Amino acid sequence: MNYNAGSADVAVIGAGHAGIEAALASARMGLKTILFTINLDAVGNMPCNPSIGGTGKGHLVYEIDALGGEMGYAADLVTLQSRTLNLGKGPAVHSKRVQADRIKYREIMKKTIENTPNLSLVQAEIVDFETQTIDEVKCITSVITKMGAVWNVKAAIVCAGTFLNGRVITGECAYESGPDGMLPAKGFTDALIRDGIEIYRFKTGTPPRVHADTVDLESLEIQNGDENTLPFSARTNSEEYKNMTQIPCRIVYTSKETHDIIKSNLDRSPLYSGEIKGTGPRYCPSIEDKVVRFADKERHQLFVEPCGKDTKELYIQGFSSSLPEEVQIKMLHSLKGFENAQMMRTAYAIEYDCINPTQLYPTLEFKTISGLYGAGQFNGTSGYEEAAAQGLIAGINAVLKIQDKQPLILTRDSSYIGTLIDDIVTKGTNEPYRMMISRSEYRLLLRQDNADTRLTPIGYKLGLISQERYDRYIAKQKAIEEEVYRVSKTTIPPTDKLNKILEENGTTTVTTGVRLSELLRRPQLSYSALAEVDICRPDLPLEIISCAEVIIKYDGYIKRQLAEVEKFAKTEAIKLPKDIDYSEIKGLRIEARQKLNKIKPENIGQASRISGVSPADITVLLIYSQQNRRQNGEKN
Repeated sequence: MNYNAGSADVAVIGAGHAGIEAALASARMGLKTILFTINLDAVGNMPCNPSIGGTGKGHLVYEIDALGGEMGYAADLVTLQSRTLNLGKGPAVHSKRVQADRIKYREIMKKTIENTPNLSLVQAEIVDFETQTIDEVKCITSVITKMGAVWNVKAAIVCAGTFLNGRVITGECAYESGPDGMLPAKGFTDALIRDGIEIYRFKTGTPPRVHADTVDLESLEIQNGDENTLPFSARTNSEEYKNMTQIPCRIVYTSKETHDIIKSNLDRSPLYSGEIKGTGPRYCPSIEDKVVRFADKERHQLFVEPCGKDTKELYIQGFSSSLPEEVQIKMLHSLKGFENAQMMRTAYAIEYDCINPTQLYPTLEFKTISGLYGAGQFNGTSGYEEAAAQGLIAGINAVLKIQDKQPLILTRDSSYIGTLIDDIVTKGTNEPYRMMISRSEYRLLLRQDNADTRLTPIGYKLGLISQERYDRYIAKQKAIEEEVYRVSKTTIPPTDKLNKILEENGTTTVTTGVRLSELLRRPQLSYSALAEVDICRPDLPLEIISCAEVIIKYDGYIKRQLAEVEKFAKTEAIKLPKDIDYSEIKGLRIEARQKLNKIKPENIGQASRISGVSPADITVLLIYSQQNRRQNGEKN
C-alpha cells in the first residue's frame, strides 16, 4: 500500500559519485533536495579502484572543482599518493591521479551531505515513478520507494550506477547483486521501459583484494608519489598538500605461468562461455581478455595499491577478472611476491542496466519526460570522475529548469565535461564510455591548470562558488597576468652563467640580450631552469608559476587554437528547431534523416558529430537553416 511521504523539489536516486554531486549542487543552489540510497554506509563508495583522476579523468576533477563540485576537495583530504601522469609530454596531457583512502572518502562525503542545508539523505530503494501530462508534455511528478513511500517532486535525477538489475558473475557462479555485495535495484528498469526508455546492458569488473601482510612487498618494484604536487581543489591549502606524507605503491608483472593458468581455464571464463551478455569497457579489459587479445605479450604490468591507511587490503590494478575463485587464487600465487597471498575479496564481473544516452538533451534531461534526468553509469559511461561530472551538470540543470532559467550547456571548447556530454548525447555509446584526452579537439585550451579560468566564473554565477573563493580566484588571475607581463618584458643579458645553463639544457647559446619569454619558448628550457639568471623573479606559489609558464611557452599554439574555436563557433551556434521533420528536407540521405530525427540535435555543430551524418548532409542543413531564417525575417 502506497502512502504520501512528503515532497521535495529534486529527488536524486543513488548516492554514488554522480548522485552526490547532483544532490549537493541542487541543495546548495537553494532547492529542497532528497537523496536516496540503497545503503547509507555506501555513500560515495569506490567498489572498483580507490583512486581519483588519471589520464583525461584528472581534467574532469579539476573542472568539477572549478564549478563548485565536491569530488576534488574530498580526494585531496584522503590522498595516500599523488602522481601526475604524462609528464614527459606537453601540459595539455598532464593528468593528476591520486590513490585515495576509500573508507575516509565515504566518511567525508556522508558527513558533507548530512551537514548540507536543504538536503535530506534517506535509505530507500526507488522502484517506480509517476508522470502527468501537462500541456501535452509528460512531466515527472513523484518517485516511489520499495516500502510504498510516494515522494512528490518537480524533478528527479537517476544516478543508479551499476545497481539496476545488477548481476555478479565469477566463473560458473552467478547471482543477483549490486557492487561490493550489496543488494541490486529491482523494478526501476521496468518503470523506465514502461515509459518508453531504451535500455542497454553493460558490464564492468573489478580485481581481487589481497591482505598486505601475506605479500612480499619488498620484492616488488616501488612506485613513489610526486614531490611538490598541487591539489585538485582550490579550497585545499596547496602548501600543506605538497608537504604531506605519501604512501608508496608497488609494481608487479604477470608471468608465463599466469598466462598459462588463464589460457587453460578460458572454457570456464564467463566472457568466453557466453554467460556474460553485457558489453564491457574497451579501455579497462579483464586480465583474461588482455592475455587473449595481446597473445604476443609475455607479461602485463600490474599496480599494487593500498585501499586506505587503516586497512590491510591491497588493490591489484590491471588484474580484473571473472574467472572462478580457485583459478584466481592460482593466478595470484603465480605473481612474484604473491606466492602466499591471501585473497580477501574475490574479483568479479557485474552486469547492469543503463540507457541509450542519445535519449537525453545536453542538459541530461530525458527528451520524452520533462524533469527526469540521468547521470553517471546509468548514462552508459564508466568511471567515478565521468559520473561526478554528469551528476553536477544534471543537478545544476534540474534547479535551473525549476527556477525557469536558461540551462547550463558546456561546449566542447570550454571543457572536458562539455566534450563528455556532447559525445554521449550526440553519438551515443555501444560500450561503457571513458573520458580520454584524445576525445577533445581542443586539448591545448582544456588543460588542468586553467580549469578555474574556464569555469569558476560560471560556478560563481550559479551560486556554487563562495564570494571569498571567487575573490581568491580573481587575485590568482591577476597574479598570473602580472607574471606573464613581467616575463615578456624582462631581458636577460648574454652572461656566461646564462650560456652555461643553455649548454647544459642542450640549446644554443646567445651573444645578445634575450627576452625571458623567448627563452621559455624553447622546448629544452623551463621556468625552474632559468631561475639563476632571472634575478628579479618574485616569490610566487607553484600554481601561479605553472599557469604563467604554460601561457608563455605555448602562446602561439594557444592563439591558433582560439582562432579555430572562433571560426567554428559561428557554424556551431546555428540552432536547429526541435520540431524539424528531417524526412521532409530534400537532399538529406536516408541514414542522415533517420539519425537526425532520432537524436534531434540542438545545433549544426551537434548534428555534424552524429555518426552517419556526412559533410554533404551538413551542407544541406546549412542551406535549409539559412532559408528558414530568411523566411522568418532573421538576418544571416
